[in-house]
Amino acid sequence: MNTSTLLRVGDHDAENPIDSNLRLAFSSMKDHHKPPYPLAVPSPSEYSQLTRALVYGILTEPHLANTHLTYLHAIVTDGYSLFTSTLVSLSNESYPKLLETPRSQLLWVSSKLVQVEAVNVQELIIALLRQIKGGNFSDTNLWLCSEIITILSNNWAWLLDEPLVMTSALFVFLRLLSDHYRMSGSEALDKLKRIEVAFTIRVLSDCFPLCLCIGRDLIRLLQDLVNVPEFKDMWLKVLFDPGKFELSEFRDISQFYKRTTPSHYLLLRITPEMEAHLRFLLNRVKWGYEKRYQVWFSKKHLCSPGSETSIIDIVRFICYAHQPSNEIIHPNVTPRWAIISWLLKFCRKNYLVANVKLALFYDWLFFDENVDSIPNIEPAMLLMVNSIDQHVEVTNNLLEFLLVLVDNYDVKRKDIIAKGVSTSFSMLVRKKVVHSLESLSSCNFLSPVLREKLSSVILGAVKKSPMVCTNQVETSHES
Repeated sequence: MNTSTLLRVGDHDAENPIDSNLRLAFSSMKDHHKPPYPLAVPSPSEYSQLTRALVYGILTEPHLANTHLTYLHAIVTDGYSLFTSTLVSLSNESYPKLLETPRSQLLWVSSKLVQVEAVNVQELIIALLRQIKGGNFSDTNLWLCSEIITILSNNWAWLLDEPLVMTSALFVFLRLLSDHYRMSGSEALDKLKRIEVAFTIRVLSDCFPLCLCIGRDLIRLLQDLVNVPEFKDMWLKVLFDPGKFELSEFRDISQFYKRTTPSHYLLLRITPEMEAHLRFLLNRVKWGYEKRYQVWFSKKHLCSPGSETSIIDIVRFICYAHQPSNEIIHPNVTPRWAIISWLLKFCRKNYLVANVKLALFYDWLFFDENVDSIPNIEPAMLLMVNSIDQHVEVTNNLLEFLLVLVDNYDVKRKDIIAKGVSTSFSMLVRKKVVHSLESLSSCNFLSPVLREKLSSVILGAVKKSPMVCTNQVETSHES
């Protein structure tokens, strides 16, 4: 039987290379990492082995962790770079399999590394942020949330010098708050919510200029928290009184609309394991054979209570953070729109359906051909068009939702939204994602009111592209 003091290993699992390398280093350097410590300066190869040995010792021997860490402080020659990078690799590749003690020790030593401002520690904190699962209310997941936000709150001075860590943490905890505030009854969860609110409000209040780099998805997250009392004033200030921020680059919320969100932030809400599984579905699974793999994925990621809220983040990932290569865009590969169609079937609650649809169409609302990308809006269009023949209710519901957004998402700035949606339709035709919009505008299965509203939007698109309505729509799986 394969046993490990670091990772949870099944009887038939192959040996984990990180585990075996760390364990081997710990064994081979046993005369170096226990008192009395050798006084000689280690050679580069010895230093590498000794560093890995200390990683293993700190994670698996909590009673000696302070001793191991003291020795690390004494011998370090690279600013803790190798030590921290080893922990980053372990977190990215094996965090879900870590045993309870090593997991606890990982967070403990991460805090210590922040205190000494270790090289690469910002990468470690971001790697740990990615391990927080959306819609997961297990004790271990809530514990991880609490540990990370405590580390950040207790090291505010360090955080001020790490804008990417700060904005990454803000993005993660704003998104988590949306899920956490829909649950109640747990003392631990209520305490965590208070800490999350205090942290995110502090970042927004004290460091708002840094938050601009998050782009338009920050507005999407804040909107989902308008019913949380502590966020009402912040939202009203962003929406109606941006001058209070005293920033020349932020005079109106539309300036956020124009900023695309870097994919880094959207990846934060997808664990590395889920990302690997999603990319497998999107890159490797043949069209027509996808159902068995969808069952596999749902059992892994969508079966626990509350886990369906992660579909919001998955859809944003599929639309924005996963750009299929030319080799992948092939009729035999399951297209992105089909995966999204399947995911929509998991959504039972009205608020979840609305948020998933908003995630799908969000870039449509502000689309600017100079800064936005066609692949980001392509899945929604192909989903609507390809659903007409057999699932016209999907087309109807999605199109109705999009047109409601045009009228109601931001009434004061309706012209911006209408222009974004109109430009989206125009560019999708111009880039031959579809050959025209006739299959939507002339579809008898859609309600007359809906077709009339669509026609008014298309008129805006026609001004941009005369070919928008000239031919019957023909589609491919991906453009």
